[in-house]
Amino acid sequence: MRTADEGTVVDSTGKRNGRGAYLCGQAVCWDKALESQLLNQALQTEVTSAEIGEIAAHRPAYDEVTEKENDAD
Repeated sequence: MRTADEGTVVDSTGKRNGRGAYLCGQAVCWDKALESQLLNQALQTEVTSAEIGEIAAHRPAYDEVTEKENDAD
């Protein structure tokens, strides 16, 4: 999400004030967003390479959606 005071940051709670962009729990979605201009468009700002690095640190190592489905079986 983009905040006035901190720039672009990850808000795992979804409760902070600012312009947000939702990324699902699939690693492929994060890869697509991090490797393209999608975050710039969604947040209506220029996301810096440093911010991209910080966001990438929160990328799921595996697909959380698939893992939850497997746990239900």
